[in-house]
Amino acid sequence: MPKKQRLVTHKKQTLVPHKATMSSTKRKTPDAPIKAGDPVRRTPRAEKTDAAVVPEFAALDAAAEGRVEYRKVRVPAHRYTPLRKAWPQIVTPLVEQLKLQVRFNPRSRCVELRSAPTTPDAGAVQKGADFVAAFALGFEVADALALLRLEDLFVDSFEVKDVKILRGDHLSRAVGRIAGADGKTRHAIENATRTRVVVAGTHVHVLGSAQNIKVARDAICDLIIGAPPGKVYNRMRTVAKRLHSRL
Repeated sequence: MPKKQRLVTHKKQTLVPHKATMSSTKRKTPDAPIKAGDPVRRTPRAEKTDAAVVPEFAALDAAAEGRVEYRKVRVPAHRYTPLRKAWPQIVTPLVEQLKLQVRFNPRSRCVELRSAPTTPDAGAVQKGADFVAAFALGFEVADALALLRLEDLFVDSFEVKDVKILRGDHLSRAVGRIAGADGKTRHAIENATRTRVVVAGTHVHVLGSAQNIKVARDAICDLIIGAPPGKVYNRMRTVAKRLHSRL
């Protein structure tokens, strides 16, 4: 015989929200309804004073901050002999002008720079590192010293293969076009753009201001691509004259 099924009835439960939640879920009604054509309401702004207050901050001092800035510049093997010969000329401005502590670590083959309690400027360590790095790339000490004296000088480095992929004799010819016979092409670019150019293998390093570096880099890229040197000279000189006339 089939079993009798029991009918189970569930009472409906009504959820009553809490008073706190009801008050929080109420929407704030505006004071007056907004109709089409009503003028836009603008909140009044604070009146500007004629004399703006400009804060004055004292110059940063590395010793006052309590931090010791530290930089390491690796020297390639072919720059050991020039570094040994020019070491007094390199150390003198770093110690006397920037008040830094400098040493050469033969184990890591790096020039190490560190700020001292007498270092007046917090950015002196970075300036010194840029100076040593420029010398390590192949620039003369007199040219690299300009990085310590002037603020708007930079070093731009690129490779011949970044401009055009060349191999074998084509690559050596491109490097030869940049240097020229007895370095005449390189000297012409330096004199016209007021920069310094170093050709180290397939790498090219340019030292100068941002605008002059752009002019010199464009001329070098044209030579790498294969443009005639005469056209490159004329174009470079006209651009350099315009640039110098603006300055």
